[in-house]
Amino acid sequence: MSNIIHVILSGGVGSRLWPLSRKSFPKQYLSLFKEGSLFEMTVNRNQSLVNQVIVVGNKDNHQLSKEVMDNNGIAYVDIVESTPRNTAAAIAFAAFAAHSDDILIVTPSDHVIVGDEAYEEAIKNGLEKATKGYIVTFGIQPTRPETGYGYIEYQNDQVLSFREKPNQDTAEDFIERGNFLWNSGMFCFRADTLLQELQQFEPKVYATALAAWKHRQGNELDEALSKEIPSISIDYAVMERSKKIRVVATDFTWSDLGSFESMYDYLKHTGHPVDENGNMVIGTDTYTAFVGLRDTILVYTKDAFLVLQKDKSQDVKKIYNTLERHQSKLID
Repeated sequence: MSNIIHVILSGGVGSRLWPLSRKSFPKQYLSLFKEGSLFEMTVNRNQSLVNQVIVVGNKDNHQLSKEVMDNNGIAYVDIVESTPRNTAAAIAFAAFAAHSDDILIVTPSDHVIVGDEAYEEAIKNGLEKATKGYIVTFGIQPTRPETGYGYIEYQNDQVLSFREKPNQDTAEDFIERGNFLWNSGMFCFRADTLLQELQQFEPKVYATALAAWKHRQGNELDEALSKEIPSISIDYAVMERSKKIRVVATDFTWSDLGSFESMYDYLKHTGHPVDENGNMVIGTDTYTAFVGLRDTILVYTKDAFLVLQKDKSQDVKKIYNTLERHQSKLID
């Protein structure tokens, strides 16, 4: 009998949330929320829906995942990437670890979802389609013309096109047209269906990922063979090319917390203090006053401060990239 497996992708760094998020302690493990870390929320959200868990992480953070899983008493399969090779390879590793007829529910580890009943209904809808041999993607009803997300153009459960992150005018056009969803990065499929499509469209990714998998040592993948795997997302490798794609248009509230703007919105919704001009402090209880500023975020850590306008949140990655080029310890 096939299993329903929750595959948690936890290899990201969260560079747009620097200085809170670091290589050694990415955003999904930060205890900023009443419900615990984003990783813990992701695990707990899916526990009643699955009978097995696979965590695909990297050698820098897999111990953080282990702490959460051990503290919650959850048995799981730990897959440790020796070097990051993007989501196509990460998902392939999980499929190799499963039986061919197992159904995989793939989720990032760093998203916020509100609305348990709507979430469960969407997952059950996806599972039904996956048993019929489809690869399912979950689309989010957009609430604003967001330029930081990819979009799915759809009709009923058919995907008409995938669109890259748009500019402001294009995003506004998508919202007006009414048949576009945000791309959540969540998927559902039989293991053999996904691997067949990956082998067809990206045979090199399939072959090199399989080689790294076969030569793993314990739970860690072979580093030299892993470096041979082309770095490509599952969207480019399979989703945008396969004829087996279906979409579930969801009704739950979702955020990828991929920027301080989205974190600001979530924290404000949960009662985090904001002054009369929309200014927020994250990371300290020290009294802070803003004079002549609106919609400004002050982020405090022990070794770095960040001050930014909320609508410039996507630019934080530029700071992270600059620090990375200079091999700064501030990103470790």
